[in-house]
Amino acid sequence: MPRTASISRKTAETDIRLELNLDGSGSVRSETGIGFFDHMLTLLGRHGLFDLTVAANGDLEVDGHHTVEDVGICFGMAMNEALGDKQGITRYGSVVLPMEETLITVAVDLSGRMWFESRVDFPTEKIGEFDTQLVDVFWQAVSANAMMNLHLLLHYGVNSHHIAEGVFKGMARALRDAVTIDPRQQGVPSSKGSL
Repeated sequence: MPRTASISRKTAETDIRLELNLDGSGSVRSETGIGFFDHMLTLLGRHGLFDLTVAANGDLEVDGHHTVEDVGICFGMAMNEALGDKQGITRYGSVVLPMEETLITVAVDLSGRMWFESRVDFPTEKIGEFDTQLVDVFWQAVSANAMMNLHLLLHYGVNSHHIAEGVFKGMARALRDAVTIDPRQQGVPSSKGSL
């Protein structure tokens, strides 16, 4: 049975529809009105092998913050819903990912508890028109709504585009591992019996 979710979220600032299939092939269609963000979401789906559809209309005349944060909320909610009771999942995922001159470590735990740590500093405030602070804004929203621990660590790197790309690709691979069904795992991977 495919693990899927469809989320709709409408506020005075954004109107978002998001569909997620954790057991997909990496097919992505993203229309957020923010070109660089669409690029990052494409990397997330492609390298995570998630099918992802995002249609977002936000108050971009203000800036991209509300759109990016609310897409993160929706993606986190969709992950949580698609995972269901988390029977049989691997639960943990981590990767050390090179991206040109950049090296990133990402670690996740689908624990049912939220924690977000980011030790990623960008050398520039913008990537084109995209505010680099929004990388953390997105992933904090994801972690809060997916109820997971998420740690990001930049070892080194000088190109802001490469750093952001490393974070999204690294998260894709870590999440791909964490949501994978382990045939040896009986029930929920927790000594408490629930996640």
